[in-house]
Amino acid sequence: MNRSLLWRGLLIVGLGAMAYWGGFPPQQKLNLGLDLQGGIHLVLQVESQDAVKAEAEKDVEILVREASDEGIPSLPTTRVTDTEFEVGAVPAERRAAFEKVANDYLPGWDWSRSGDGYSFSMRAANEKAIRDGAVNQALQTIRNRVDQFGVAEPVIARQGLDSERIVVQLPGVDDPERVKRLIKNTAFLEFRLCVYPEVGGGTATREEILGRYGGRLPADVEILPQDIRDPSTGRVVAQSFFALEARRVITGRDLKSASPSRGQFGQPVVQFMLTAEGAQRFGKATGENVGRGLAIVLDGKVVSAPRINSRITDSGIIEGSFTDQEVQDLVTTLRSGALPAGITYLEDRTVGPSLGQDSIESSLKAGLLSALCVVLSMLIIYKLSGVNALIGLGLNVVLLFGALAYFDATLTLPGIAGMVLSIAMAVDANVLIFERIKEEMRAGRSVRGAIDAGFSNALSSILDSNITTLIAALFLFQFGTGPVRGFAVTLSIGILGTLFCGIFVSRWLFDLTYSARPQARSISI
Repeated sequence: MNRSLLWRGLLIVGLGAMAYWGGFPPQQKLNLGLDLQGGIHLVLQVESQDAVKAEAEKDVEILVREASDEGIPSLPTTRVTDTEFEVGAVPAERRAAFEKVANDYLPGWDWSRSGDGYSFSMRAANEKAIRDGAVNQALQTIRNRVDQFGVAEPVIARQGLDSERIVVQLPGVDDPERVKRLIKNTAFLEFRLCVYPEVGGGTATREEILGRYGGRLPADVEILPQDIRDPSTGRVVAQSFFALEARRVITGRDLKSASPSRGQFGQPVVQFMLTAEGAQRFGKATGENVGRGLAIVLDGKVVSAPRINSRITDSGIIEGSFTDQEVQDLVTTLRSGALPAGITYLEDRTVGPSLGQDSIESSLKAGLLSALCVVLSMLIIYKLSGVNALIGLGLNVVLLFGALAYFDATLTLPGIAGMVLSIAMAVDANVLIFERIKEEMRAGRSVRGAIDAGFSNALSSILDSNITTLIAALFLFQFGTGPVRGFAVTLSIGILGTLFCGIFVSRWLFDLTYSARPQARSISI
């Protein structure tokens, strides 16, 4: 055996052995997708308008604060729409200072003067950036929450480049309702001072609160509900209401850490630590309001309103009628950060494990039947040369499983379809080569010359068909999500295996077979 045959053979055997060791048995070495082991498939809509509104509110607060520092206190502002607001009664001698503040601190807004007031409108580019940022932040927050929940091999991706939809696929989930609650929870945490009842622990109705203000709330007061639960069942049985200051003392963004703990009477609570800046503001607010109620607001609802007994700085607890699981989920959402906007479920599909097993069994039956047809066809049509093709085909499958295991890819039902398609293309490559060899033999060439010419002449057609398919697969992987990417991954690996086995391995088998018969006059093809 010459040296070329030896090193090529060692390369083929080495790759095959590594792939077999890494990818077999597949049920232990490969990650199965949602459609093969069950789980949940969600399509979420990010309500990015919420983020635009929140950003506009923040910018208005910045404008009022900075204008006050420039000697323009109590600046009146009126919201027109989520992206427009008006400012009135700016003294003539302070207009230049106000306009400088507007240019310096609100670069994403256009403004114009009308009499003593100003009109502000958010720029389209700024609004688009806020919407994109909200989707990207929601994507990262959901990924953080799912990672902390411990789901293996989740698929969390944006559905399209500019879409505000997020696709979430969680295989192997046995409690889908809990995961859906965990994903959707906004977990926007606020601490606000109580206006009425001023001392925490009191209750009131909405009508009672409105009656205190003559039916019209001041601009700096909001009414928020609190759920009253049955201690034995945990179900909501009634609601009470609080009038709270609109100004937030601190929010969830000021949290440094959160962890589950136990309260004074052994009930589940959330213990938290604040950042240095948050602790400073919290200490100032609690120190100045000893004896008042401090409402802890989560997602627009009061969970508790304890009385401030002394100054609180860098730590505290969040207590309410929580179960242990609710405390753990709240800690998870607080650690991963609040969603920047609301989430709406557009699609909610659950795949049971039994359905996944049925998919595997059906795929195996289809794969075995197609493989049997391929084997019989190659042996009947190409005789012993068909064995050459089948050896390469078997090695291609081994390499495919090994590569999927090496890259820690997830095998899905469309991925199996990509695998079958790549096998079909591998057979097609062998057919092209064998037919060209037969043509060269009919033209009177020797066995060695026919093999050389057959591989050489078929190479361009094989490369053309496989490379164009590979390019299409790469586009599917780049712009697709979930099962589409699974199809693209297996197809891409299968195509690379096809080129290696159909050209390199098949040629080596021919060379090995006829190296000992240099004068052979016929070929079984």
